[in-house]
Amino acid sequence: MVQPVKADVRNASGPDRTFEAPRQIARGGWYALALISLTNALSLLDRQILAILAPAIKEDLKIGDAEMGLLFGTVFALFYALFSLPVGRLADGWLRGRLLSLSILLWSAATAVAGLTSSFAMLAASRLCVGIGEAATQPAGTSLIYDYWPRHRRGFVMAVLAAAIALGLGGSLVLGGVAAQTWADAFPPGEAPFNLRGWQFAFLVAATPGFILAWFLWRLKEPERGAMDGISSPTDPHPFLSSLALLGAVTPGLHLLAMKRRKAGPRSIALNLAVIFALVLGMAFLSRIGAAHSPRPPLGFGSFAVDPHVLQWLVIGIGLLTIVNLLQGIKASDSQAFRVLAGSPTLIMAIAVGTLQSAINYGLMAFNPSFLIRSYDLSLSEAALQFGLLSAATGIVGPLVWGPLSDRLHQRFPSSGRAMIALISMGASPLLSLWVYTADAPSDFYLRFVFYGLLLTGWMPPLYAILYDQVLPRMRGLTASLYLLVMTILGMGVGPYVVGLVSDATGDLRLALLCINFVAVPIVVLMVLIARRSARDEGNLLKRAGQPA
Repeated sequence: MVQPVKADVRNASGPDRTFEAPRQIARGGWYALALISLTNALSLLDRQILAILAPAIKEDLKIGDAEMGLLFGTVFALFYALFSLPVGRLADGWLRGRLLSLSILLWSAATAVAGLTSSFAMLAASRLCVGIGEAATQPAGTSLIYDYWPRHRRGFVMAVLAAAIALGLGGSLVLGGVAAQTWADAFPPGEAPFNLRGWQFAFLVAATPGFILAWFLWRLKEPERGAMDGISSPTDPHPFLSSLALLGAVTPGLHLLAMKRRKAGPRSIALNLAVIFALVLGMAFLSRIGAAHSPRPPLGFGSFAVDPHVLQWLVIGIGLLTIVNLLQGIKASDSQAFRVLAGSPTLIMAIAVGTLQSAINYGLMAFNPSFLIRSYDLSLSEAALQFGLLSAATGIVGPLVWGPLSDRLHQRFPSSGRAMIALISMGASPLLSLWVYTADAPSDFYLRFVFYGLLLTGWMPPLYAILYDQVLPRMRGLTASLYLLVMTILGMGVGPYVVGLVSDATGDLRLALLCINFVAVPIVVLMVLIARRSARDEGNLLKRAGQPA
């Protein structure tokens, strides 16, 4: 039997003491895990349903793959990332169950609105609001569940959450495809109630479960923050004011006023202005490259029209400026948090790895259904049922195997056990993708995808466990927000766009899906470095925080 782990910590309200980490799950832990898992599943369902509905939406709205990449990644990504910061800060000081309840109400309502849209601009506005609503899912959910479950079981916890994400992903394909096809078969164009298209009806169906789950989340008990880690957290007297202040400090434009209020020095202001200048030049350059290789008609937003490539890189530039604003704000207002974050090379590399892997994952997820329909002449419902059920099954089984395995290896090899699982998953899966996407028939594709899907699911549980063990309990919401900001802007925001761009430029979606896998090269290098030093950086956590061990 494994002996209890002992760690020297300093209680925020008392003297130093030796803490014996709990081995038991807190009361209500399983119930909380179930609710948070369902929240993750519905989040992915409402987010990813766009992938299976893409062919029908493209036909009705007369747009291309690059524009679908904008809807799937960029438009959603900016507001998802931006609002993950204030809600992450709010999750560190307010009732996390109620925060999740309000968030799911917002994104479910926005998904329902998508079912009433008839233009690209309206659909983009709906996706924008879905991004705002879903921003609380990971910061609040992860922070809450870590206060129910002991440290040695967190690989399993992250595996369950990853499985729930896979369930939502697969469910989005099945529900979206079947609902859209059923409606389209039942009502010829022009004869449907309220003149709804099949893809519009699918959005309305997907929105419904969230309103029910919100009620249960509102009633969820709030656990003692930090009790599982022996690091108690003081009560935040003004969580909403702090959250709004953070939003103002990172929002481009408003951040200059925030810098003035906190009396930022000339050096900080000069650095910020230099970043803005560099981003304007860089984003303009990338917009020209995109327009040269894949010219697209302008997108209409009321009386305004904008080139899709300009919109893409404008959003990315705003997101990058937000990251800079966040780090400058943390350094000025919470020096302890900045020391903890900036002082851990493992944490920085883990964020980079998750971002790069997300570019691959979201790039593939956005266009897998379209690839199956185009390459193998499948109908919408066939691709939805077959691939949806398969991806859900592999996504559920895989993390439930990899997560507990990473816990066992971490206990046996504390310095590298979890990192090696993630390295194997992220290093080998791109090689398998070459085999998967060159299949001659759908049956061959599905068979090969079983091995690919099971292997690919191994990275998230161990990497997330490594990431959150690098910070104090009171900083987990902020850390999740920082990770989401970087991952969403540079992973979700770039991956689908690049795949769509290459597809439009070459006319070959298969080639576009294969090209995105070259991002795995820097991932492997970074994971080797994480395996070598993650235990060392975790061990000096209290030193980075300025708390004596």
